[in-house]
Amino acid sequence: MKSAFEETKNENIPFSRTNPFQAKVLKNINLNGTGSNKETRHIELSLKGSGLTYVPGAALGVIPSNDPELVAALINEMKWDEEAIVTVGKQGETLSLKEALTSYFEITLLTKKILQQAAVFTENEELKNLVLVENAAKLKEYCYGRDLLDMLRDFGPWSASAQEIVSLLRKMTPRLYSIASSIAANPDEVHLTIGAVRYTAHGRERKGVCSVLCSERIKEGDTLPVYVQANKHFYLPESEDKDIIMVGPGTGIAPFRSFIQERAVNKVTGRSWLFFGDQHEASDFLYKSELEKYKEDGVLTRIDTAFSRDTDQKVYVQHKMLEHGKELYEWIEKGAYFYVCGDKEYMAKDVNEALITILEKEGSMARDAAEAYLKDMQKQGRYQRDVY
Repeated sequence: MKSAFEETKNENIPFSRTNPFQAKVLKNINLNGTGSNKETRHIELSLKGSGLTYVPGAALGVIPSNDPELVAALINEMKWDEEAIVTVGKQGETLSLKEALTSYFEITLLTKKILQQAAVFTENEELKNLVLVENAAKLKEYCYGRDLLDMLRDFGPWSASAQEIVSLLRKMTPRLYSIASSIAANPDEVHLTIGAVRYTAHGRERKGVCSVLCSERIKEGDTLPVYVQANKHFYLPESEDKDIIMVGPGTGIAPFRSFIQERAVNKVTGRSWLFFGDQHEASDFLYKSELEKYKEDGVLTRIDTAFSRDTDQKVYVQHKMLEHGKELYEWIEKGAYFYVCGDKEYMAKDVNEALITILEKEGSMARDAAEAYLKDMQKQGRYQRDVY
């Protein structure tokens, strides 16, 4: 006889952000070679039995849990009882304090609101001063790169219960990653390319919540709670004879691995050109042998790479674009789709600037005409960006 749990489990409730699927980890490997400054994980997850599907360009939402060491440090700092029961959420659900801090709350981000509300629980003059309206800029600066543990250490002693402190916190938000596989090439699977985020700030080592969970604590055979998130602004051309140009340095390669796999399965006639960049060719050329095989098989027409630390002058993907500006312009004029994935802050801006320069030079256009040309490409869905 089935238990009540199994009965509900099989009632075909679709998996979603609020009802994630526990996907089994099939593979978790470091793509970087020895001597690299980076750690990029290639993770393969099973979607068997989930009913989940996706198209190239989609993202996978992963619901992470916090670093047990950070949770322990918080409990220790406040001399809390980890087994104490706290109320979470609007429905009044209860969890042990340890569980709430591990899987329910966001503990690595500070906001103005958290500090403003926390100020009532301490006599600390520095915090009372920091949350004054005239110190808004200082408050913002304090929040940047700090977390809950910093706040509790910096502004005690506290006259708040564990419940009062956790009530200040936000619910854990899912992390979205561009899917790095095609379901047509890998039935019942989804692959991710995740760069581990680690840095030192304000005298402490900091770790990305989800990326370091994936690099340090999630092993093959474990499960991760996931759901599929569509991306209406990043997709392959409907017509299989269209050419595509893909610019994806570092983990920005992820959706393009999905594009290339999909086009290989569908044996498309359109050409494809990839620009990939990272620090060192020897240790940071992600998916190198796979990409070279696609090139050999004619699935990838061209690959141009930029390894910034292998030369005296730093060479990035936008420099490679400018170097091949003439051919790039010819591809675009013939109707190629242009895609960019990766860092919004610098790379995507530099790539956009390089595109404008190429249009000005090769198309003999004034700058405003080149910008209008790009805007028009965007309207037609021929210039797409997946940037973060």
